[in-house]
Amino acid sequence: MTIALIAHDAKKELMIQFCTAYCGVLSRYDLCATGTTGKMVGEATGLPIQKYFSGSQGGGEQIAAKISCDEVDVLLFFRDPNPKAADLNDMTLLRLCDVHNVPVATNIATAEALIIALERGDLDWRYASIEEKASMLEL
Repeated sequence: MTIALIAHDAKKELMIQFCTAYCGVLSRYDLCATGTTGKMVGEATGLPIQKYFSGSQGGGEQIAAKISCDEVDVLLFFRDPNPKAADLNDMTLLRLCDVHNVPVATNIATAEALIIALERGDLDWRYASIEEKASMLEL
C-alpha cells in the first residue's frame, strides 16, 4: 500500500508533526511525496520516502499520474485553507482521488481517521483485485 504526502507551505510543519506522531504506522507502508514535503518529513522522521519534484515544479502532477495508474492508495494532502490563488492543480488531484476511489485527507482530523482505519485494516479493500472491488460495489 502506498501513501502519498503533499503539504502546502503553510501546512508543512503540521505534516512533519503528524508523520512524527504516526511514524510507527507510516513505516509499514510505501511513502511518496512532493519534493520539499518529502525531504522535510524524511529528515524529521527517518522514514524512507520516494520524492518527486516540488509542487511548483510539477510534483503534484507526478502524484496525480500515480493515482491515475492506481499506484497510490491513500493521499494525505494538507491544504492551506487560505491559498494565495485558487489552484486548479489541487482540484484536479482531488478529482482524480474521487474518480479512482482513493481516500484523501485534506486536514489533520481526517488524516488521523485514515491512519486509524489503516491500523484496523479498514482500507485492506485497496488490495483487492478489480473484480473483487466491483463485486464489493454491487453489495
